[in-house]
Amino acid sequence: MLHISLNTYTRLDGQSRVRLMTHLYIKEDGHSLYGFWTEEERSLFRHLISVSGIGPNTAQLILSGMQVSEIRGAIVSGDADTFKRVKGIGAKTAQRIIIDLKDKVEKEGGEISLISTGKHNTLRDEALSALVALGFQKLAVSRTLDKVMKNAAEDMSLEMLIKTVLKELSA
Repeated sequence: MLHISLNTYTRLDGQSRVRLMTHLYIKEDGHSLYGFWTEEERSLFRHLISVSGIGPNTAQLILSGMQVSEIRGAIVSGDADTFKRVKGIGAKTAQRIIIDLKDKVEKEGGEISLISTGKHNTLRDEALSALVALGFQKLAVSRTLDKVMKNAAEDMSLEMLIKTVLKELSA
């Protein structure tokens, strides 16, 4: 069986042939195979499982709940609250992820999303909660929010953000 994140799963939709990056995780009681859409996702998975207290299932939960660039941005900016939103991640584990991976992530460079960090974090979380409560899928809302917030004005209100995301989702 191949374990994949929700992000990888959504990319597979409608594809008849795909190429995935894999990671074989070996432990005493068995072997598990994990699949990833991109090399960046696999690399981040490997970094995450190197952190004490983070196993492959927790790493997959993190990768399923956020985009790779969002995770990398949270690590670089030291935003522990982003990780605490993931089931099973507490304050200590979130801090451990940041401390253990900050240098590694900064060295790799690449695309880092700071959209969901800092002052926009609360606005984004509130909009996400409201839209999920309306029945939209969390992953689709999260991606659309990132896209809208990337192009949004600094002083965009919560109401305007939700309206804009609703228009994008219904298009």
